[in-house]
Amino acid sequence: MNISWQKYIAEFLGTLILVLGGSVAILSNTGGGDLNIAFGFGIALLAGLYAFGEVSGGHFNPIVSLAMLLDRRLSALDTLWYWIAQFLGAICASLLILVLWTSRDDVAATATRTNTEARAFFLELIFSALFVAVILQVTRSDRYGASALIAIPLTLFVIQVALVPISGASVNPARSFGPTLVGATAWSDIWIYLLAPPAGAILGWAAHMVAVRGDTSLRDDLGRAAGDIRRVEFGDIRQGPGQVPPPPSPDEPDNPQGPGQV
Repeated sequence: MNISWQKYIAEFLGTLILVLGGSVAILSNTGGGDLNIAFGFGIALLAGLYAFGEVSGGHFNPIVSLAMLLDRRLSALDTLWYWIAQFLGAICASLLILVLWTSRDDVAATATRTNTEARAFFLELIFSALFVAVILQVTRSDRYGASALIAIPLTLFVIQVALVPISGASVNPARSFGPTLVGATAWSDIWIYLLAPPAGAILGWAAHMVAVRGDTSLRDDLGRAAGDIRRVEFGDIRQGPGQVPPPPSPDEPDNPQGPGQV
């Protein structure tokens, strides 16, 4: 099998594990409180990283792929394919919930919803920035080694504990989109989870670049990433993933792709 397709299958399966594990934790939570849900998502991410992280980098989240694109660890074409694989993985996880629980209401119960839109938006943005900043640093520095595989799920666990009562704790557009689509829930809140986490990813990347690397040429990097995405043609996508290598990082020639590459 072509290694490029293996990466995308790994992202599909990893995202499926993340969303399925977290969804089952929600549905089986009988009196355990939000900690059960937080552990469900955190341990599911850990399992996905150990199972497939070495193949694809273990993003399992569109905002992580966006951060890697901005950090020059992923090509624009690969980023688009990662997003496709991640959203499909989340949708299939929710379809499995539908098959096993035989009720759209149960799938809808796993969706992220909020009654305080403004608060949820800004908290999703802030904690997405934190999540991305942690991932960018622990996958870049040699000081953390294999502990990165623990640090990233642990960060997600903390985010879940903090945000489940307020926003449902998404920080992942694919995780929110799958249950909302399959569960046929109201779409009034979905804009929060499709917009706030990517905006948070850009903020987290910017904070990492300025505070950790001392790089303030952020406008140029954003313009380059946007230009790379615009230059991807439909014919390139049809040819398959991985045809264009990621642009080299000037100061990190051996930069890993993500959480699983430590």
